[in-house]
Amino acid sequence: MRIGLPKEIKDNENRVGLTPGAVKALTKRGHQVFVQTGAGVGSALSDDEYVAAGAVIVLTAEEAWAAQMVVKVKEPIASEYHYLRSDLILFTYLHLASDKPLTDALLASGATGIAYETVQTESRQLPLLTPMSEVAGRMATQVGATYLQKSHGGRGVLMGGVPGVAPANVVILGAGIVGTNAARVAVGLGAQVTVLDISHDRLKYLDDIYRGQLQTRISDEYNIEDVIYEADLVIGAVLIPGGRAPWLVTRSMLPTMRNGSVIVDVAVDQGGCVETTRATTHSHPTYEIDGVVHYCVANMPGAVPRTSTFALNNQTAVYTLQLANEGLDAVRKNKALQHGLNTYRGLITYPAVAEAFGLESTSALKALLGPSTPLSVPNGKTYV
Repeated sequence: MRIGLPKEIKDNENRVGLTPGAVKALTKRGHQVFVQTGAGVGSALSDDEYVAAGAVIVLTAEEAWAAQMVVKVKEPIASEYHYLRSDLILFTYLHLASDKPLTDALLASGATGIAYETVQTESRQLPLLTPMSEVAGRMATQVGATYLQKSHGGRGVLMGGVPGVAPANVVILGAGIVGTNAARVAVGLGAQVTVLDISHDRLKYLDDIYRGQLQTRISDEYNIEDVIYEADLVIGAVLIPGGRAPWLVTRSMLPTMRNGSVIVDVAVDQGGCVETTRATTHSHPTYEIDGVVHYCVANMPGAVPRTSTFALNNQTAVYTLQLANEGLDAVRKNKALQHGLNTYRGLITYPAVAEAFGLESTSALKALLGPSTPLSVPNGKTYV
């Protein structure tokens, strides 16, 4: 298969979709990999390293996008939509539920869109989302600590306080991968931490692990209003796989928050869990509403690209190789990749995306096999 690796062009996005190691695994199996010159520079990976791994360096994005499969990190932006076409497999983060223009572009082009964030194992794990959630969660606390400084518009609060002075009050909405990693760093910095989640099992897990070093509360409107009133830093860590995040912090709650407090909404890729969230960039990362600093950068891990690139490739490489070896047959055979399929030949194949826009969805297998092609499975049943 011909595989393209274009340079990321989203604001300050320095990650790259394939490491030289991943490229070598592909070329050893006879695949051709076309790397746009400079694609890896932001992650301290040179063209020479890709050449040594067997890649062909191309000068333009057009040449990289001309491949049968394109591997990226971030979703295409508007200036890249014209590269989409019906015979293309696009393997990247998509976050379609909060991006109608991209959804429309994928459907209009007929491209096959396989989203990292919805690839899901039988145990309901999200292996390609996990590494970036780990990075974003740890970064969220670091970023919050920075913007709590007065010089960055915050209250002027030190996360761990000092003897005789209270530490920062940190509220984390969500106890999944992002929230757990955010809590780990916040506790380590000596902050007073409260984690909210709808899952009692997740809260019990954190309570057992931290043994009184943080507080846990069930996530409901009453508890959220109660804890953000005294919060210095609120971290939004809510995830509905492939779907739009719910608003847990509403516009009406902001005036009750402390002046100079900070919100870091990691859920911004899925629309945000704060009503006043709007996507920002590393160039212009924050804005203020009612005296509350909002940090809503949609590609947070792009700020630590080398760590992020290798963490991501540790998980994506096996799926990239399967797709290269078998094409769409890999999706037909692999249930995890079936969950990853979001668009195919003008159809939406992920229910949460369709629901976000009031559209119909088609099951991945039905779309791939066609409406008249039955699928026989070992138990004797036939699905159409």
